[in-house]
Amino acid sequence: MSLTKLVLIRHGESEWNKKNRFTGWYDVKLSNNGILEAIKAGNYLKKIGFKFDLAYTSVLKRAIFTLWYILKELNLVWIPIIKNWRLNERHYGSLQGLNKKETSEKYGIDQVNKWRRSFNEIPPKIDIINPLFTGYDKKYYGLNKEQIPLSESLSMTYKRVLPYWRNCILKNLKDKKKILIVAHGNSLRSLIKYLNNLNDEEISKIEVPTGKPLIYEFDKDFEVKNCYYIKNKKF
Repeated sequence: MSLTKLVLIRHGESEWNKKNRFTGWYDVKLSNNGILEAIKAGNYLKKIGFKFDLAYTSVLKRAIFTLWYILKELNLVWIPIIKNWRLNERHYGSLQGLNKKETSEKYGIDQVNKWRRSFNEIPPKIDIINPLFTGYDKKYYGLNKEQIPLSESLSMTYKRVLPYWRNCILKNLKDKKKILIVAHGNSLRSLIKYLNNLNDEEISKIEVPTGKPLIYEFDKDFEVKNCYYIKNKKF
């Protein structure tokens, strides 16, 4: 019996990843290296014969562009792409734009690690007059005020990602669609926590690398049977 497969990929390196800055909902471009990572991911998937019927991504261009580069390599630019804010990176509040090393020096490495890795720790909220607040962006016009965060813990990100997985993505997977999801470190960590049934401590140790395809294989009941990075690099 063949297993249903799903591919998850974190976007390629962004310009702010390269500068070691907290990014969150701020909409930055891919770095040149990030573009190469996306192209390489597409080549990897092509070499092992992956085809897709449908792709999901966030509304942030570092994920969207990564997906475009991957689909170009696969000669699948024509397939439907569904973009949704629920797959956005977690919102880092007033940390957005700050250098991680400098922030650690200011607040202490332990506190910054809690903001970054803890399941429930919420970074300081961003002020809506801050130039890095993106809630007024046109891409969020359809959302109500309560849906636009000023900061998020991983737990809050999990709570917005999971309904989208259950109500939209999983439904298409059960309809035998071959699906690719290109998103962000923490929206993908939310999915990984759920799919792998990880506790809060276990998910704190998971780091999702940029541009590396993560393959899930499901049985007929859509229980996870295997989970691995290409080249059999398991976490």
